[in-house]
Amino acid sequence: MNITQKVLRIVDESLGLNGRSAIFSMSTALLGSIPEMDSMSVIQLIIELENQLGLTIDDDDLNSETFATVGSLVAFVNAKYIAA
Repeated sequence: MNITQKVLRIVDESLGLNGRSAIFSMSTALLGSIPEMDSMSVIQLIIELENQLGLTIDDDDLNSETFATVGSLVAFVNAKYIAA
């Protein structure tokens, strides 16, 4: 399973999308576009990314662009994953 697939699985599970992430592309908008993705779910998503991928995500790393699209989230996770 590649990073994109892992991120999509974690997004789907964290937001309770019931498989809807299967149709997401890299340009699919997340924050502000998916009703399930609010400030509390972003926190849950960060926790799950850290737990399931062994990442450490600092507060300084986070901004709205990180969660703008699937592609921006995957790029962020990929960069953190490589650095880990």
